[in-house]
Amino acid sequence: MQYRLPLITLAAITLVTASPVVTKRDITDIEILNYALTLEHLEDKFYREGLANYTQADFVAAGFADPFYANLKEISYDETTHVGFLTKALGDAAVKECTYSFPSTDPKSFVALASVLEGVGVSAYLGAAASIAMPDYLTAAGSILTVEARHNAYIRAAKAQAPFPSPFDAPLTFNEVYTLAAGFIVSCPSTNGALPFKAFPGITLVTTGPLAAGTEIVLQTPGYVLQGADGSSNLYAAFIMVTGGVFAEAIGIDGGFKVVIPEGVNGQVYVVLTGCSEGPITDDNVGAGPAILEITNPYPTVV
Repeated sequence: MQYRLPLITLAAITLVTASPVVTKRDITDIEILNYALTLEHLEDKFYREGLANYTQADFVAAGFADPFYANLKEISYDETTHVGFLTKALGDAAVKECTYSFPSTDPKSFVALASVLEGVGVSAYLGAAASIAMPDYLTAAGSILTVEARHNAYIRAAKAQAPFPSPFDAPLTFNEVYTLAAGFIVSCPSTNGALPFKAFPGITLVTTGPLAAGTEIVLQTPGYVLQGADGSSNLYAAFIMVTGGVFAEAIGIDGGFKVVIPEGVNGQVYVVLTGCSEGPITDDNVGAGPAILEITNPYPTVV
């Protein structure tokens, strides 16, 4: 089934099937902590499941020499500790672990997904920080964020990727993170309270091979059509940055859009589809996404 998501102005996409957008003032610190716990449960289960499925010898055979396996166990311990810490802080209000489906079939795909999840975790805590009211909660979240960043850098280096590919990490909104996490969640306990977040329609990167500035990519919009108020299928791809966004034309094609990766983005990058060609990227003007891209550009020469 296809449905149209009309663009009522050039700056705001209305999702006809979506719930009202959540704003910062609607969200309490308890809801933010449960949001963080939801992500920590996902990561905790991912590592416990992966370490149960693959042995130290499996990782060595896949090219991840010792002490990589031991360090993965340490990362798993950290995620379990994060779950325990947040659960204790929330008490009876704490959400429970859900049932997940992770597309990991061997050690290499497990490590690739670990890198993505750790990167999303960094962006999730970074994006949530400005909404946390109590200083003690903000400090606790910051303490977890720095550890997640070290996890991410270590795993990226193990994959022969730049451990810190950009001078800034990209913050993601609650809804953007929820959109990414929802793809791994099969079901959750009925006792878990509903969090005030929504998932945007998904977009899928179908282009394979190395990505860099100037590469043309295809982003699919499976099962729906996204268009502007004037009926045009040409929108914009916004690459999320801490300073706002880097924008590129998204040219409508059958089943999605083609986009040329702009200059100025590197590493694990998030892209959304929007009617905006400039300005801040907010939940009010995101039409679909984010999709996750790994972009590799040469480091600038320092003189």
